[in-house]
Amino acid sequence: MTEHANETNATDETAQGRLLGAADIRRIAAEAGISPTKKFGQNFVIDPGTVRRIVREAGVTADNHVLEVGPGLGSLTLAILETGATMTAVEIDPPVAERLPGTIAEFMPDAVDRFRVVNRDALTVTPENLPDFQNDDSFTLVANLPYNVATPILLTLLERFDNLGTFLVMVQKEVADRLSEKPGSKIYGTPSVKLAWYGTAERVGIIGRNVFWPAPNVDSALVLFKRYEGGHTPSANNPDGSVVDRENVFRLIDAAFGQRRKTLHAALKKIVPSEAFEQAGIDPTRRGETLAIDEFVALARAVGEVSQA
Repeated sequence: MTEHANETNATDETAQGRLLGAADIRRIAAEAGISPTKKFGQNFVIDPGTVRRIVREAGVTADNHVLEVGPGLGSLTLAILETGATMTAVEIDPPVAERLPGTIAEFMPDAVDRFRVVNRDALTVTPENLPDFQNDDSFTLVANLPYNVATPILLTLLERFDNLGTFLVMVQKEVADRLSEKPGSKIYGTPSVKLAWYGTAERVGIIGRNVFWPAPNVDSALVLFKRYEGGHTPSANNPDGSVVDRENVFRLIDAAFGQRRKTLHAALKKIVPSEAFEQAGIDPTRRGETLAIDEFVALARAVGEVSQA
């Protein structure tokens, strides 16, 4: 997919309703007494072409069940509903969550029955308190995520919802680069390798600052993620049908990146026996940022085998 500048559409009108423009956003905010806050990382999208592009990159159709985190005043929400999809939006800010159904009713009345909003912090969401997706083989996340909590939200949702199959998120460009980076880069880190446990991520577009209100101080980017069949990297499958424990793998990742300048031998000496490096075929003088997820998996497997020997 090509990265290019923001797209605009000739019209934001459809047979189902219409999307929000800048004037709509400001009116809704004023009527509801809502001001964008840094606390919740709120930057509302005011360009219909941008939200349509996000939905198109996500591949959303009427057959999809979509989770949106941080819907704000409803710009992206309406673009998702425009496809005919069914969706649930999770919004942390009570006045914003309260206002959203009215916006859907005003701008896209035919979609009211396909939409639900939940006033909750996305980091506290579980299949138990958000059962909307429990009967789905797979569902997708489409969201404009707050920059300060984007990575924890993604990793938490992937951990808790085995059937979260894909996501397309707009995040700060620096965050997007970290999520999709490969080993060896300076920005390759804990988020990069942990996300790679679950599936593959790629940056699929750049979004400028002028499509937001208020305009942020940084550019944004789109990240497309597709989960592995089985929910985790195939390298974690053992010959006996069991799976290498994810928590053990993530503990090695945290320790390796907690002391980036140190060699693996030095950073992991308290949790990895020397013979485990040899068994995994990994040079202990390497640094953590040079290891791909499959190498961390191999090392965790070796630690388990050595400790049982």
